Amino acid sequence: MKKVANGVYSVSIYNPNMRSFDVELHTEYGTSYNSYVVYGSLKTAVIEANHETFAEEWLAQVEAAMDGREPDYLVVNHTEPDHSGAVAACCKLYPNITVLCSSSAAIMLKNITNDPDFKPQVVKDGDSVDLGGMTLEFYGAPFLHWPDTMFTWLLERKVAFTCDFLGSHFCEPLMFDYSIVYRREFSAAFKEYYDAIMYPFPSWVQNGLKILDALKPEIVATSHGPILTKDCVLDRCIEFYRKWSTENEAAPKKIPIFYCSAYKNTEKLALSIAKGVRKTLPFAKVSTFDLVNADIEQMADVMNESDAFLLGSPTINKTALPTVWNLVAEIDAINIAKRPVALFGSYGWSGEALPHLAARLQSLKAKVFEPQFKVQLVPTNDDLAAAEEFGKAFAESL
Repeated sequence: MKKVANGVYSVSIYNPNMRSFDVELHTEYGTSYNSYVVYGSLKTAVIEANHETFAEEWLAQVEAAMDGREPDYLVVNHTEPDHSGAVAACCKLYPNITVLCSSSAAIMLKNITNDPDFKPQVVKDGDSVDLGGMTLEFYGAPFLHWPDTMFTWLLERKVAFTCDFLGSHFCEPLMFDYSIVYRREFSAAFKEYYDAIMYPFPSWVQNGLKILDALKPEIVATSHGPILTKDCVLDRCIEFYRKWSTENEAAPKKIPIFYCSAYKNTEKLALSIAKGVRKTLPFAKVSTFDLVNADIEQMADVMNESDAFLLGSPTINKTALPTVWNLVAEIDAINIAKRPVALFGSYGWSGEALPHLAARLQSLKAKVFEPQFKVQLVPTNDDLAAAEEFGKAFAESL
């Protein structure tokens, strides 16, 4: 247990050896699962639960912090399993505890605890709870990074419990930013966390920053990584979020063209289409990428950061090539909605690749440009001219 501020203590779990979070996210520097206890003169609150794997260890810390008492409240800012896995065990140990959460989180928690009698208390934006000289206020922060997320503000100590917002997978055993020895590594982990967790939600990130701008916290107690303080790196971390969430707003449009070509026919179409796009949008960043020897993860980053993109594939065995499907599998399913996409390719017999790709992209709510452009076998000069016009038409639609 470590003191965060007067009446506020950390009861966190450290996992320095973790190297993979949620299967997909590499955690070179481990992580921490941060929870906090707030003592008022009348009542006590636990802020954030913990991962089910560490429920026993975490509850032992909570019990020690309670010193024979029982916590009155458990605040659940977010219900992802690393935050909510130990909720059921906590409620079993403390049957009189009141769980405070957002309305979205309440629905999730009922399915997480699988307890028909579980009845959390929903708090709305601006609601507050008086612990006796310690006031907890709640602010909705949806999509940072789930719809259920909220911030908890401790008024008297100017501490913001921001859940995943401004967090990092960086296991700092001394908890505070001023204790970090490997600052370059922390900076890398902080940016990687933003890219993996917050990047899909730039407008919501800006909303979260507006909340903090109004509150003016002196301490931000996140759910992962070091606690951030105004005297150390808090202001800098906030400015990084501000920069990262707005840096693409005024940038030239990014329109990559991805293709896979068995006999160079689809490649010829790609190059002609690129000419058409560039003629219509001369200031756009238009790049062509041959997927055959490309790093799919790198291509996925380019695709997901684009303003619009084009995808080309020949038809082989009645569908698109596996390399193209591998790229489609990496699509940011959250942000693809309404993203303009155009499809093109050469085919030999029946040309099923493009409608198959269109169906998948439409299921993801992408804005698929019609008609798709396809040519049978080797494109003629007229076909290449038509491909250039196709590129112009797609660019004009943007």
